[in-house]
Amino acid sequence: MIAIPCAGETLAATLDEAPGTTGLLIVSGGNEIRCGAHRGMALLAQRLAARGIPVLRYDRRGIGDSSGTNAGFLSSRPDLVAAASSFRAAVPTVSRLVGFGNCDAASALALFGQDAGLDGIVLANPWLAAETDDLPPAAAIRARYAQRLRDPREWLRLARGSVDIGNVIRGLRKLSATPAEVGDPHATRILDAIGRWGTSATVILAGADATARAYAAANGAAVRTVTIDTASHSFAGAAATRLEAEIVAAL
Repeated sequence: MIAIPCAGETLAATLDEAPGTTGLLIVSGGNEIRCGAHRGMALLAQRLAARGIPVLRYDRRGIGDSSGTNAGFLSSRPDLVAAASSFRAAVPTVSRLVGFGNCDAASALALFGQDAGLDGIVLANPWLAAETDDLPPAAAIRARYAQRLRDPREWLRLARGSVDIGNVIRGLRKLSATPAEVGDPHATRILDAIGRWGTSATVILAGADATARAYAAANGAAVRTVTIDTASHSFAGAAATRLEAEIVAAL
């Protein structure tokens, strides 16, 4: 484990060493620790290191083994800057550093990656919403309802009382109360930040994931975008191989 000083606190990080001159900095999203869901990020780092790509993963302040308070991704600029600096210090042979993150970690990379001196970013399912409820983004709700209305089995479940009417009502209220993602100032800020990276950015979307659908509904940003046919937000199972291939291609 590597200890990284950050704004009076300490970030816990893991370095998978390799001889390559291009390194990958993995940023964790939400409250996820650096090993990732189902150890997905740890396994990805091991496979990339075997390809000769050094990888650093870290817990931002207040998450996992790191000290401090978790203030959310919009306050994670110091964490990203500190992690990138420590990566370069720990592996001085790295001349090019690329960041990878999923969900709000992708948004943090878009916003603060240039401040951290990153040369490029790979963003999975960028998070655009400034929402605090436990429902998916409005675009994802619309897509899910449209799919269910076309499925006779869903009508049968409704007739049998197998559908949670409370959730349906909450979803409909959200659709009526939430403005389109395109005009949302928070979404616009993230999309503009992604767009400023130009050819140095790659966006990877899980095709059937709620967050990815919200990004696509907002028309995304004018950067290279790849869609992987999976509903797994964390690219679990077979999607992990495709994710790795797209990251290697971006690197």
